[in-house]
Amino acid sequence: MMDENKAPNGQGVDNTQGDQPNHQTMEALLENESFSVELPQVGEIRKGMIASIGANQILISVGAKSEGVVAGRELEQLTAEERAELQVGQEVNVFVLNPEDQNGNVVLSFKRAQEEMSWENVEKMIADETVIDTKIIGFNKGGLIAAVGNLRGFVPSSQVSASRRAQSSGDTPEQRWQKMVGQPISVRIIEVDRERRRLILSERNTNNETRASVKDRVISELEEGKTYTGRVTSLADFGAFVNLNGADGLVHLSELSWDHITHPKEILEVGQEVQVKVINVDRDKKRIGLSIRALQDDPWKSRIEKFSIGQLVEGTITRLTKFGAFARLESDIEGLIHISELSENRVEHPKEVLKEGEVKTLRVIRIDTDQHRIGLSLRKVDSAAFADKDFKMLTQEFKEEPEEEQTQEVVEDKPQENQE
Repeated sequence: MMDENKAPNGQGVDNTQGDQPNHQTMEALLENESFSVELPQVGEIRKGMIASIGANQILISVGAKSEGVVAGRELEQLTAEERAELQVGQEVNVFVLNPEDQNGNVVLSFKRAQEEMSWENVEKMIADETVIDTKIIGFNKGGLIAAVGNLRGFVPSSQVSASRRAQSSGDTPEQRWQKMVGQPISVRIIEVDRERRRLILSERNTNNETRASVKDRVISELEEGKTYTGRVTSLADFGAFVNLNGADGLVHLSELSWDHITHPKEILEVGQEVQVKVINVDRDKKRIGLSIRALQDDPWKSRIEKFSIGQLVEGTITRLTKFGAFARLESDIEGLIHISELSENRVEHPKEVLKEGEVKTLRVIRIDTDQHRIGLSLRKVDSAAFADKDFKMLTQEFKEEPEEEQTQEVVEDKPQENQE
């Protein structure tokens, strides 16, 4: 058991300062230590130092309270050459599989770290239009397989160069492609889908006939705000690349559609012809920013037309946060009630005033069309400043009631005449 007068690092703690007691408790010491140690998280890639190498496990210091361990199946996946290269004191990248197993160990992986870093690398390559010199390592019925770092990329037969296709003949994949295994090949990445571990390559798109000079010319001719016709050349998690007269521009995921999408493949495919608007041209970095949604009507603007500043609305409370509450006015329209708009009295947290799921009458106090935001207020529902507007709204609602209903009300209020 740890001596209460010992700090976690084993050094003594002086509990006196002159004649005054030092009030730093063991809880405070432990709390201070926990703040100084950044605990590993699942899926995180960390740099670590190899502490020891054993027959059944490798211990790695990753800055946690205990050393991480590479063992079991993960250790078996390392080749004899890879294990021979590892040395005590060597700095390595590791992937956190489990921040704490049943024995309190941080479980780490070399292979997953290499794989994740490779995916990050190919995402950068597709953005930079990098041409990769590699070799063919296999094939299937649809085309060739090439190595890209630690990953395997697929070159569909439609993306194999014309000269290489001319060499392929036969009825089976073996007859067409087998003789090409081991041959060098230059490819560009045209699609990255990290979630599905899908990496699509093209040999045809590596025609380097002065790509740089072509791009320079196109960039000099492009005008921001203008619309152009282009063709989709590649897809990635973060967006789609569209070729405009020989230069690729990026349509970021957020610029693909007004609807929420998680990957460009949901609405686009490589080779598709599309209309795009140029929203940014960085001539120094040679980057072209494009938008597809800028050419579409913003559905939010039509949905928001029925709302006006000062209007009273009914909203269902959907989320409570420390800075306010969100209320759903319609199925696809949400507004924010800032914490300062909840009550005339000071509120520390929205839960003091609201509950998720309850329906409240709220007042619209701000509409930001460009940012798609509506500001709402609970405390201004009964505000005298809006009395005039409320009266006009009630009057308008009365005028808009069907004529038959108003006539019926008059008939019901009129006393019946004596029919004698």
